[in-house]
Amino acid sequence: MNELVTLMRNEATTTSLLIADVFGKRHDRVLRAIENVISNVPKNEDVAQMFWKTTYQDVKGERRPMYKMNRDGFSLVVMGFTGEKAMIWKLKFLARFKAMEKIIRERLTVEWRNTRAAGKLTRKAETDIIQKLIEYAKEQGSQNSDKLYIVYSRLANKAAGVKCRDVASIKELNHLEEAEEMILKVIRRDMAQDVYYKEIYQNCKRQLEAWQDVLMIA
Repeated sequence: MNELVTLMRNEATTTSLLIADVFGKRHDRVLRAIENVISNVPKNEDVAQMFWKTTYQDVKGERRPMYKMNRDGFSLVVMGFTGEKAMIWKLKFLARFKAMEKIIRERLTVEWRNTRAAGKLTRKAETDIIQKLIEYAKEQGSQNSDKLYIVYSRLANKAAGVKCRDVASIKELNHLEEAEEMILKVIRRDMAQDVYYKEIYQNCKRQLEAWQDVLMIA
């Protein structure tokens, strides 16, 4: 399932398509509910700040109407959804809105910008060493060494619990920087010792798993 809440225009948003999916509603009925809300919003309220009409591509490749909305828009649309399952999903959505809004506030701080900048420097150092690893792997017979950038990025992101760097919290960015530094050190050490390139990946993975265990204990 897609993320319940994502970042748009520096605001936490969701979509009518997701609402239809998780609440078990037909999408056309959700669209109708949204349009009813819009038509009933008092004139002194800026509905353009709550809803944005857009489109998505269906399985046939055709463009279909869809709405994106912020937390206020979402709350108005699902207000009438009843039942235990609906309540569970309302709470899940609101929790994700709250978490995303916290990240947005963090992004406005100097600390977040400094942390992000420091992470970019670490990422640059890791990228440089992975370029050397690519050539190293080719010499050892690898036919797909160009994919190592993606492979190691996914490894670091997964270890740090980061899905997208631009919406990661300060804590997540710090963990990501630590993970990337760990990968960098293991690659350097193992290449200096002529370790087979596939074993280098396994060594990085084991190192990160041990690090994760320590984080859970701390």
